[in-house]
Amino acid sequence: MLAALTGAGLSAAAGFNAYIPFLIVALFARFTDYITLPAEFAWIESNWAIGIGVVLLLAEVVLDKIPAIDTVNDTIQTFIRPSMGGLIFAATNAADNLDNSTTMTDHPWIGVVLGMLVSGLVHSGKMAARPVINAGTLGAGAPVVSTVEDGASVGLSIIAILFPILVILVLILLAWLIIWVWIRVRRWRASREASSARSTSIRPSTS
Repeated sequence: MLAALTGAGLSAAAGFNAYIPFLIVALFARFTDYITLPAEFAWIESNWAIGIGVVLLLAEVVLDKIPAIDTVNDTIQTFIRPSMGGLIFAATNAADNLDNSTTMTDHPWIGVVLGMLVSGLVHSGKMAARPVINAGTLGAGAPVVSTVEDGASVGLSIIAILFPILVILVLILLAWLIIWVWIRVRRWRASREASSARSTSIRPSTS
């Protein structure tokens, strides 16, 4: 149970930023006793994996804070963030010191699917909200929101590893936030369409 909560929390964190939970898991596995990755996932804590993760994280941190570029980056990350969520969920559920349950370790595909779903949902909410924020703030909100998302990814990753029981509350909050974002986005799009329709209807015709 605790391993599943850890995996779910890390997957949700990957929905905000794919590389933060990856690096946190890698560093915890390498330098602490909280996570002991099995042989098939041991490469995560290798020098080359950590090095590549750092480079990708730096690129993500910069690109995600530039208006318009952040939307392109989110589109690319549509494939990366859910995949990373599935990987991290499967890896942490297979770690022998996180849980005594064998259900997830005997069926690793369950962790992959659950991780991809959780990460994909968070990513979808993030991707839907960013254009609205950029339009409403003329791009000024992009770096602020991106920094908050990065901080949320770090905090959620650490909570998932050290205090997995709290992940339940965090996931409930995220579910509420995603629903709220989708409602706001739908209203914003409806308002834009209505405004566009009004401007078209009052535009003088030319003969």
